[in-house]
Amino acid sequence: MSGNSVVMERLEQRAQQADQIIARLKSQLNELKKAAVSNNGGKEASLQAENTELQAEVQRALKRLVALETSHGVIQIPLPRPFSSQANGEMQESEVKVQMSDPVLKSKDAADQAKPAPKTAKTDKKEKKEKKEKADVQRAATDEPSITQVDLRIGRIIDVKKHPDADTLYLEQVDLGEADPRTVVSGLVKHVTLEEMQDRLVIMCCNLKPAKMRGVLSQAMVMCAATDDKVEILIPPKGVVPGDRVSCQGYPLADNFPPQMNPKKKIFEQVKPHLRTDANKVACYKGSPLEVEGKGVCVAPTLSKAEVR
Repeated sequence: MSGNSVVMERLEQRAQQADQIIARLKSQLNELKKAAVSNNGGKEASLQAENTELQAEVQRALKRLVALETSHGVIQIPLPRPFSSQANGEMQESEVKVQMSDPVLKSKDAADQAKPAPKTAKTDKKEKKEKKEKADVQRAATDEPSITQVDLRIGRIIDVKKHPDADTLYLEQVDLGEADPRTVVSGLVKHVTLEEMQDRLVIMCCNLKPAKMRGVLSQAMVMCAATDDKVEILIPPKGVVPGDRVSCQGYPLADNFPPQMNPKKKIFEQVKPHLRTDANKVACYKGSPLEVEGKGVCVAPTLSKAEVR
């Protein structure tokens, strides 16, 4: 029995100790809760104070802005907007400030003043006359014979022989980049050998009216430099191929040439006097070089300041 009593006493002591520990923990927990509530309350109050200060700063900034705008001539116009309820339950009208400055009004007035005055019958008639005169000038410039109306192209002589009925004429087949070669008759027998003609790249005038020469219809002309006693076939720049267009610097190349120049207008006859080689043997029209764009100029082998025909 004595042993059981000792055990019971120890158990009671431990139970009391446990109760004391639990009570102490509860006390500490309550203190922690109170401290947490106290801290949160302090932070909330601090945030509310900061918010109030920021709102006040915004209002002060708005007042300064309005004062500055007013001093610079910006008109403050309040416009009514729907009423909104405030925290105290009262209704207060909000205002929106619309800025209208004098420069804006002035620019609008200037735009109105810049509008053209309504046309009268007199001004309308004058404008029509000026347009007609301008169109006539442009038409005259277009109709005036020039190198832009002459279809010059690179060709290759793919076959050549002497004309059967003329000792001074060659009969050639020339590839001009078209579906079929053209037949060309040239009076070059005395100036260029048959071997030099064969497979040669040449500059051709392609929109002359076809002409019969000793019974053969010639459909183009080989362009040459010439003096009274010497004739040389013009040399195209390197890298050209049959069909390449020959243009003149400073003169726009036409998109489409007529199949042939109008013989009645004698276009080529009026252009030809302005075709010559310069001091460097470059073929030119009114001093502007004949060229294949991006590849180079056309030259004579030796003749300078000579006719080109």
